[in-house]
Amino acid sequence: MSTAFATPDVKTTWKIDGAHSAVEFAVRHLMIATVKGRFADVQGTVVAPDDFTAPSIDVDVVIAAASIDTRQEQRDAHLRSADFFDVERFPTIAFKSRRSEAQPDGDLHVIGDLTIHGVTKEITLTVTPEGRGRDPWGGERAGFSAKTTINRHDFGLTWNQVLETGGLTVGTDIKISIDVELVRA
Repeated sequence: MSTAFATPDVKTTWKIDGAHSAVEFAVRHLMIATVKGRFADVQGTVVAPDDFTAPSIDVDVVIAAASIDTRQEQRDAHLRSADFFDVERFPTIAFKSRRSEAQPDGDLHVIGDLTIHGVTKEITLTVTPEGRGRDPWGGERAGFSAKTTINRHDFGLTWNQVLETGGLTVGTDIKISIDVELVRA
């Protein structure tokens, strides 16, 4: 009689390399142009099987809200204020995954809780593997890109001004684009 033993679900912890990662956003301005920005301070971990297979991927990311950069200091100060991110009261933006789902095209859907301005909503990130290899110092790295669109009003970011033409100063939909490089811990 043979006894089968289940192989434990072995996972590896990867740390986000903040120097080689970017969290960027784009939003319509005055209904005629798009303003882009980024967050400079991104930290977190990904715990996953060696082959990054769904559904066993755990993502935990924290972004310093005050690290926002749109290349215009006056706008950045306004975005840090109580009109938008209110970084004094809500210093971080966080994402914690709940589950992941493999897609037929090789992408992953990583579903989790995004917390901005003290409000938590479930979102889906469409994640694309970008490659994996050794760095010159013997470490192992993996790259991924991700995209999603959120409605800023869902997170209590409702400040706006009505234009003479009837439009709004700041669009509602925020396109988020992420490029992350992970280092095996």
